[in-house]
Amino acid sequence: MLAMLIDVLRELSLWVDNLTGTRGSLGYIVILIVVLAGHSWMNSHPPPTVEPEEEEEPDPPRNFTAKQLLHFDGKKDENLGEDKPVYLSVNGIVFDVSEGRNFYGPDGPYEMFAGHECGVALAKMSFDKKHMDDLAGCAKLNFGEKTELEGWIEKFQYYRHYPIKGRLVPEEKLKPLADRVLTKDDLSKHTGDSGEEVPDGYATAPIYVGAAGKVFDTSFGGVEFYGPKGGYNKFAGRDVSRALAKMSFDPADLENTSTDDLDEKQKKVLADWVKTFEGRKGYPIVGKI
Repeated sequence: MLAMLIDVLRELSLWVDNLTGTRGSLGYIVILIVVLAGHSWMNSHPPPTVEPEEEEEPDPPRNFTAKQLLHFDGKKDENLGEDKPVYLSVNGIVFDVSEGRNFYGPDGPYEMFAGHECGVALAKMSFDKKHMDDLAGCAKLNFGEKTELEGWIEKFQYYRHYPIKGRLVPEEKLKPLADRVLTKDDLSKHTGDSGEEVPDGYATAPIYVGAAGKVFDTSFGGVEFYGPKGGYNKFAGRDVSRALAKMSFDPADLENTSTDDLDEKQKKVLADWVKTFEGRKGYPIVGKI
């Protein structure tokens, strides 16, 4: 087959030489054939399409207690063995300043701000500890200090592009809620849906989950679980003591709030859930059932 192809090329070369009065056209013919073949192959085999990388969807905005915020100090997480993110609050706006770890993380010049509300301290350009965690003090600043505070917020948001994670809700707003007695209808009004009212100073609407006689606001760190797109969204706005104890999504268990017939194992499961809500998650208690 190859010999036949070579003979054809030679015959074609002699024909071209006689036609044009030149010699050595074989080489040009071979080059031309290679170019045409390559062009044909490229057209029939287009380069693979490179799919653009999907941007990671940011976490939904959440509410923070002062204790929850304190966790994000950039230090080593003993359980995970990894460095924790670095968050700080400026007039209640919680920023993720992990990209500025050299400044705000451990051993950085501003490390004392990590995990704290530092609006007053930044406005006064002060490292005095009495100005830390004074969210209410932001409203008492003089004109020049408020201008300085607004400048810091603008710098963090638009120049440093630090992500906003949510809002710091002060203890004085949360503490009075714990003694309320809430009905089933009261709970049902707080599911985190977009149409619900967001209280002043909050980043997102409350999400109430009842368990063992207590009502927890899971919008403080649990929006991705109990919010509208969360896997546990069916628990939002309900007393789910029975469902948690039985690890059940059965509508019958969601509607039935009685725990009288639970066995010891199920009661322990429920107690573990409450312990997780109060301890590891730090969801604030906002009422009683």
